[in-house]
Amino acid sequence: MKLGNLAPILDSQPITASAPCRVDFGGTLDIGSFHYPLRHQKPATVNLALDLRTEVRVQASSDRRIRIASAGFDDAVFDPGTAPYNHPLGLMFAVADYFGIEGAHIHIRSASPPRSGLGGSSVAAVALIRALSMVWEKMGGEEMSRERMALLAHAVEQGVAGVPCGLQDQLAAAFGGVNTWTWTADPEHLPFARQPLVTGQDLERLNRRLLVAYLGVTHVSTDVNGTWIRQFIGGKHRARWEEIVDLTRTFADAIQRLDMDAAVEAMNRETAIRKTMTPEVLDDLGDLLVTAAVQCGCGARFTGAGGGGCLWALGEPDSLAKLKPEWERLLDRRSSAGILDCRVDGEGVR
Repeated sequence: MKLGNLAPILDSQPITASAPCRVDFGGTLDIGSFHYPLRHQKPATVNLALDLRTEVRVQASSDRRIRIASAGFDDAVFDPGTAPYNHPLGLMFAVADYFGIEGAHIHIRSASPPRSGLGGSSVAAVALIRALSMVWEKMGGEEMSRERMALLAHAVEQGVAGVPCGLQDQLAAAFGGVNTWTWTADPEHLPFARQPLVTGQDLERLNRRLLVAYLGVTHVSTDVNGTWIRQFIGGKHRARWEEIVDLTRTFADAIQRLDMDAAVEAMNRETAIRKTMTPEVLDDLGDLLVTAAVQCGCGARFTGAGGGGCLWALGEPDSLAKLKPEWERLLDRRSSAGILDCRVDGEGVR
């Protein structure tokens, strides 16, 4: 599809779409470098969509150029098809070029901190794809499925990143909720199978057991992910990754039953394994937060590939009540750090 000049279509009515970010367990297994060799173990990733949504508004521009504005980045303006994809907003320009648009001003507003390890850039890509697919529908085209939006966002991101990328961020953004994503490693079918874990009133029960904090420093996922990929391809830590697969399955089962004891144990074990492989997944403050969580009987894990960004914790409500003031005290050491006000988002892109 080529949408062309959007100004006549959007002149009187801008289009807005939004999608949720996520916290995760068993991330990195969504990268093909891992789940194809490990396919006999049925590798999976669990993620929880959060209501820290990223909103994308597309409106008419005054000329044929594409303008993108996003908090935390300098505004960017390029002629169609000329933007460098290694630009901080390059992924969004690549999505715009996929749809062949002109004459558009794209505003991105995210409720999550920039580069916080919550999947923000992938979420923004899914939201932009949804917005532009809505333009396509206004032009008489068919509605794009959630599966296709996620797969398209991943394909474009992996193409411009130039390195293997996972798929879980796009799936959480597209579908929302709490899900296990099993990586099928079968090129003849969808690369994932979805199993919802928590629905209905149980979402509120899970919310009372969830805490998310921003460490006040940004992360670059390719740094740690690149290390893990190089290690795995080079034959290192294979047994540890097999254990992470098993722990992810244990965690998924525990979350479905809201068995916090089992979830906490799996969570802390997985965090410890990853820190053994890559100590840089947690900085000094992150280490203190994880230690506090364990001492309060909670589980704690970095989001995404760690190395800054966010941490999240699970535990029974009384344990979490003890942990929250401890985390707040520790986070006061950085002016930009703090507890994030968020809940599980049961709705995906809209």
